[in-house]
Amino acid sequence: MSNVAYNPPWWLKNGVLMTVYTALVASQDWEKTTVHPEPPYQEKIFIGAKGVPIFGVVAIPKNPRGTIIGTYGITGSLDNQWFLRLLGRKAFAQGYAVVLFDWRAHGKTALLSPALTSDGLLEGEDFVRIASQAKALGCPAKFWFTGFSLGGQLALWAVKAAQELTKNKEVKLDNAEIGGAAVICPSLDSARSLNYLVKDPWGKYLEQAIAKELKKLALKIHHVHPKEINLAAIERANSIWSFDRELVIDRLGFPTVEAYYEASSGLHILPHLEKPTLILYAVDDPMFDPAIVPDLQATCQGNPNIDLVLTDYGGHVGYINSKEGQLLAQDPDPWWAWNRILDWCDR
Repeated sequence: MSNVAYNPPWWLKNGVLMTVYTALVASQDWEKTTVHPEPPYQEKIFIGAKGVPIFGVVAIPKNPRGTIIGTYGITGSLDNQWFLRLLGRKAFAQGYAVVLFDWRAHGKTALLSPALTSDGLLEGEDFVRIASQAKALGCPAKFWFTGFSLGGQLALWAVKAAQELTKNKEVKLDNAEIGGAAVICPSLDSARSLNYLVKDPWGKYLEQAIAKELKKLALKIHHVHPKEINLAAIERANSIWSFDRELVIDRLGFPTVEAYYEASSGLHILPHLEKPTLILYAVDDPMFDPAIVPDLQATCQGNPNIDLVLTDYGGHVGYINSKEGQLLAQDPDPWWAWNRILDWCDR
């Protein structure tokens, strides 16, 4: 990947400020930053791992050059995940077929199934099975998996799952049809980052905000599938860690939350990725333990399939570029990370 430096506005050279500004301000006027309209999406119910129905939307341009399949982070839905919809507009305008989906326990997928999250252990296979079914709809190879934050971890797992599923002929895809993955600020070590987050003066507020959204998510599933999820367990789930302890690990067969986080770690699977993989990661990301950075660097250096772009700034899934930065990168808008990902896929 060519070295296109990231140059944020001076007043956003702080990870917390960048993260908060992106979430509260940029989210309100993002449509003004792009000339591209919403693609003509068609709704589709895909079948993921273990037969779980997954809600998604598909748009195919004339003469598509490949397909980008993406999802979002720890909370939300396709209805409100503007950052993912922005990617959809940009990718479609550049000639890619686009598939976006509500991952397990999120959005309309949660209405279809009581299946809870697994932080990649099953979602990786979901990505690949979605690609196989999208191919039947007319979406062409190569298929590129993408996501941000926890969704980035899911996309990394998708590459690993694709290697195994195509080798064993479990999907109607050839290995050569899988392009790889490109992710922004992926979650890589949940145990370390959660421990860091709850001790950080700012981080503890971010963690509590996410925990409240997770509780809302669980209550929504309970309302639709009352026999499948225990209301008392939901009431006890007042943190990200306790959400996984009360609602997730038993279903997946893990004795502890720590064992679950170890098994689903994105960092641990990086050495095993055999497809091109782009990771954009900000050193000042306030959501993750800074001690992960040297481990990430060392791991990526050992795998020639991975392009790691480590930046001093960017916050958590922010990467808003300055006017000067846009000129230097020859970008049409301030969305530095998505522009780098689309450039990388083009090459």
